Amino acid sequence: MFEALSERFESAWKTLRGQDKISDSNIKEALREVRRALLEADVSFNVVKDFVADVQTKAQGADVVTGVAPDQQFIKIVYDELVALMGDANEPLADAKTKPTIVLMAGLQGTGKTTASAKLALHLRKQERSAMLVATDVYRPAAVDQLITLGKQITVPVFEMGTAANPVDIAKAGIAKAQADGIDTVIVDTAGRLQIDQDMMAELEQIKAAISPDEVLLVVDAMTGQEAATLTQTFHDQIGITGAILTKMDGDSRGGAALSIRQISGKPIKFIGIGEKVEALQPFYPDRMASRILGMGDVLTLVEKAQEEVDIADAEKLQAKILEARFDFNDFLKQTRLMKNMGSLTGIMKLIPGMSNKLSADQLQQGETQLRRCEAMINSMTKQEREDPDLLANSPGRRRRIAKGSGYSDKDISKLVSDFQKMRSMMQQMGQGGGFPGMGGMPGMGGFPGMGGMPGMDGGMPGGGRPGFRGYSAGSKKSKKKKKKKGFGTL
Repeated sequence: MFEALSERFESAWKTLRGQDKISDSNIKEALREVRRALLEADVSFNVVKDFVADVQTKAQGADVVTGVAPDQQFIKIVYDELVALMGDANEPLADAKTKPTIVLMAGLQGTGKTTASAKLALHLRKQERSAMLVATDVYRPAAVDQLITLGKQITVPVFEMGTAANPVDIAKAGIAKAQADGIDTVIVDTAGRLQIDQDMMAELEQIKAAISPDEVLLVVDAMTGQEAATLTQTFHDQIGITGAILTKMDGDSRGGAALSIRQISGKPIKFIGIGEKVEALQPFYPDRMASRILGMGDVLTLVEKAQEEVDIADAEKLQAKILEARFDFNDFLKQTRLMKNMGSLTGIMKLIPGMSNKLSADQLQQGETQLRRCEAMINSMTKQEREDPDLLANSPGRRRRIAKGSGYSDKDISKLVSDFQKMRSMMQQMGQGGGFPGMGGMPGMGGFPGMGGMPGMDGGMPGGGRPGFRGYSAGSKKSKKKKKKKGFGTL
């Protein structure tokens, strides 16, 4: 997502490096690169035209700040304009005073609307809002069954009346059931339709009129580029929507949809889907997205991901073990699996400032492979060996046995043990110095240039002692209210 766009913007900054100040002459090439970047990202031509004009006006009138290079000033101007283009701030889901809050889901066929409905229900459940899914798609084969399966997966009730009932009647009965059960939010999944299918569009209007939803969210495929913005406007003109959910943002999306929807349709993106898993839904924050587009990472989203996965009690125990150099292979496995729950290594790296364009796809794939190799080797150890890694340091026989059991060589096992011991020592030193730099590097993962100086990696894994990652407290005000407290911990 946005890789090509980020690279093009980087080319724009380069044209201003070494300049004394921003002038009409030296921003021409930079503006040309910005225009080219947006057009290649499939942003609407009219949006690009207005955006570049606004950037040019702001750049020409920018006051020169002492000690700030022209390229950095220009980046700040582009960042501010990107944020404004996408809507300034996140617009949260409605929370009606009279319950239940009703959310009507709409979209074209094949956009992932049913899955997005389940993702939204899980998102609400994490916010401690009860939810119910209502299945009104009586046309697509197994659509009702799919929603029921997803509901069971996330422990959210699904209301359905089969495929013979009228969708309007199903929606009304579902709302009545939710009111009787004291449900906070009802999510009504409707049938996918085509823009040219006026009968289906009329049915959607009838459902809306019958249940008076607080939100009408259009699920849009990010892969459709600027067409997604036009689609949003079309649905709004015919049905009246309150916002959009942009799906498949983890795929080969060039970013045009995210940059065009608000400007063309006048309606905000409220959520983005970043994967197939039911957990892969995030609120849309224009400022965070602009930061990602410009290759500046997204620390806040990374912290929120960690807070969902890390238990504060476990984090405090692990911190004590690191300080006492008792960090073992069991702890290592727990941390790697926690990181997997947060998403792919590629996805995490994009959230770390300065890392989005630093590592190639091949290097990141190599990292994923090495993590699996380490896990296989550790799984071939005995319980005693996992708890006491020092047993393996002076026992060639144990290392040979593990090598045979895992399918790797004696040399691989020796390197894993050696790197682990170095890592444990470094983590102890960093912990005593104040602030934990993250997972501190992964043993046996060479070939990752410039990632923070962790052993065996020519650098390290996420965190790696980079600015902005040391000393995060384990927990937030909101999380500490929960029975099971969550926090950033030692990720």
